[in-house]
Amino acid sequence: MPAKVKHRKLHKGHLSWSQRVATSKLDVSFGAFGLKALTGAWVTSRQIEACRRAMTRHLKRGGKIWIRIFPDKSITAKGNETPMGGGKGGVDHYVAVVRPGTVIFEMDGVTEVIAREAMRLAAYKLPMRTRFVVKH
Repeated sequence: MPAKVKHRKLHKGHLSWSQRVATSKLDVSFGAFGLKALTGAWVTSRQIEACRRAMTRHLKRGGKIWIRIFPDKSITAKGNETPMGGGKGGVDHYVAVVRPGTVIFEMDGVTEVIAREAMRLAAYKLPMRTRFVVKH
């Protein structure tokens, strides 16, 4: 979740925009291995944390992990059985808008076999299809 934002509540945006191909974060920049998104999705901060925990547990405190996405989009929600009107609901959680082609996680300092398995464990916790990539 961001420490400070200019506007607390954001527009929903079009999900069709998140299905368009990414223009940034296309290549593995920091580590030797990466996890790339093949489809677009909203990734919540809880999902990112679950992936991070799964990867670090598999690495057994070895190697280094970079998280290339940040949940800076606020999602609002109103209570159940709330009548119409009364304005927009309060901020419920934060998501990162991930487009196809975005590198989500990067890893270095471990062998390819260990990195592939750690990324596989993380991919199970994400709401989109992913692919393991190696730096050229």
